[in-house]
Amino acid sequence: MPRTYLTRTAPDVGEIEHRRWMFRHPLVIRIAHWVNALCLLVLLMSGLQIFNAHPALYWGNVSTFDTPLMAMSSTEDDPPKGVTTVYGNTFDTSGWLGSSTGPNGEPADRGFPAWATLPSDQDLTGGRSWHFFFAWAFVLNGLAYLLYGLVSGQLRFRMIPSLDQVRHFGASVWEHLTLRFPQGDEAKRYNVIQKLTYLVVLFVLLPVQVLAGLAMSPAMDAAFPFLLTLFDGRQSARTVHFVVAALLVAFVIVHVALVLLSGFWNNMRGMVTGWFVIERKVEPAASPETRGGAA
Repeated sequence: MPRTYLTRTAPDVGEIEHRRWMFRHPLVIRIAHWVNALCLLVLLMSGLQIFNAHPALYWGNVSTFDTPLMAMSSTEDDPPKGVTTVYGNTFDTSGWLGSSTGPNGEPADRGFPAWATLPSDQDLTGGRSWHFFFAWAFVLNGLAYLLYGLVSGQLRFRMIPSLDQVRHFGASVWEHLTLRFPQGDEAKRYNVIQKLTYLVVLFVLLPVQVLAGLAMSPAMDAAFPFLLTLFDGRQSARTVHFVVAALLVAFVIVHVALVLLSGFWNNMRGMVTGWFVIERKVEPAASPETRGGAA
């Protein structure tokens, strides 16, 4: 459980401000968080580099080139236009997907633009090297986080909602939609949406992402044939890998947005030093004069 310390600042007119310093994030949690952030960034950019080698998705065990689920390409216009096709519906995505400005400033036929990939040039071998190294770093870091969370009790504290929190799920959703963030003692713990989201990410999305990545490896398929059966084919695994990556990106975007909206410096201080500040303003006890008790 986190440690808390209570101090008081000078009171404002008609109210007293309580400031509580809370040790929220142990060192192992903080290190794992920043290692995850680095790994996810490199995995995303190197993954887009790998995807650019063949910017299309299919279902099954083979590539049905004429009927992809999704594909990015460019037209033969001058200058070329980037187009993205999803389930047979084509959209103009010039400058972003299909055709964008390359490192030399000239239009380039590529799925994702150069600034979003690692390396920035078309380099499948380099992308794979970055991707595989940081994939294993990500897995090992995740296992260390999981083991520490189980042994220390942090996992239960951070990810298992109480019955009271579950009963107030609807209220928590409304608070998020109206950008009303927990104050006082409620800010000491993660709310039900945070806990359920982290549970889904840690125990559903990330395991599926790792297994789908392994299923794309012929060596892994030979050693563990059930992987292809699990995903209905190697191309299906590639599609699942891409979709889950998109969901993880959406999670990170929402996560960063909420960090900014709920107090950037306080949240950053908590994840860098471990210490988080909780402030609450309350009305002081009424004096006899204010209660009308004086003669």
